[in-house]
Amino acid sequence: MTHPVYLVDDDEAVRHALGLLLSTVGIEVTCFADPQAFLAQVPKLAPGCLILDIRMPVISGLKLQEQLGARGIDWPTIVISGHGDIEACRRAFRNGAIDFLSKPVDEQDLIDAIQKGQDVLDRALRQRAEKAETQALLGGLTPREREVLDRITEGFTSRQIAEGLGLSPRTVESHRAAIGAKLGTTSQAEMTRLWLEGREDP
Repeated sequence: MTHPVYLVDDDEAVRHALGLLLSTVGIEVTCFADPQAFLAQVPKLAPGCLILDIRMPVISGLKLQEQLGARGIDWPTIVISGHGDIEACRRAFRNGAIDFLSKPVDEQDLIDAIQKGQDVLDRALRQRAEKAETQALLGGLTPREREVLDRITEGFTSRQIAEGLGLSPRTVESHRAAIGAKLGTTSQAEMTRLWLEGREDP
């Protein structure tokens, strides 16, 4: 397991049992007795896989999911419950849960769910890193180069771009060469892919 695992459950016996169970297969878990304690620590925590009890006083597991989502935290979440019902299950999945397990939790089901969460987090972090790298490349373009790139991605030729921006075709070609050097590609398709990948989310 490459990422941390966090368990939030108000039942001390469950925290102890699951912590012991997972430690026997080499999965280290950080436990929290209530959502408030977890939320207080979230800013300091590395991205990880969450295991949330659905029924807790003050803030339920579903409410905690929603609060994390409002903060832009979308870590893979496994919801566990001793009182599972269809509506709670639906809400959990709508909030982004990757699995919903009933207590007593089956050991292999939990391990499989955690592995799935690790894989999901791997992909998300990799995509985030690639997007940040692309945004840094695009950030190195001058305003004029960004204007030229915008039109390249729309399929305009150098002559059309020159006419639209009031430039000479040679100047546009110079900008295209500079853009290609900064982005590491002269392919229109690849430039378009980078432009799409680097856009800020709405």
